[in-house]
Amino acid sequence: MLPPEWMRIFRIKAQSLKRGDSWYLEYDENIEPDNLHMGWKQYIRNTGARFKCSMCRREWPSNKVKVLFHMCLKNGQGTVKVRPLRQNCKMCSEAPMENPSVESDNVHILMENLVEKIKQKCYHKNPGGRKRYFRSFDVDSPHEPTHCEGCIKGVCTK
Repeated sequence: MLPPEWMRIFRIKAQSLKRGDSWYLEYDENIEPDNLHMGWKQYIRNTGARFKCSMCRREWPSNKVKVLFHMCLKNGQGTVKVRPLRQNCKMCSEAPMENPSVESDNVHILMENLVEKIKQKCYHKNPGGRKRYFRSFDVDSPHEPTHCEGCIKGVCTK
């Protein structure tokens, strides 16, 4: 489930898209990297976020959090499906994959970059805006590919 803040920020940022078209952002845990329905386009973006283990309550930051977007525009109706990829705790055996908690400033940056990508992929406009980079976290330990859903799915740069 996406926090309501993601949808609110996307609505604001999407106002710069083509007048008359309406765009909607929805969470979809079933979308997979490089597995697109006909007419859909993909965008994968990296951000920084925090995680919390539901078993031991341990918290950790990560600067390698992949967010998967699938987008489609048909007859003036645009849909973006989003799925932040998860990580699990390296301390707990059998730990479930946990959803990231992305801070507001990084959500703003994600949505600005997403709107630029929509302009490029759905409206065939040259990317006019500069790509903004997320606010990173101080991370004490190296990235753990075996605990990262992005690495497991082959979309995370190790």
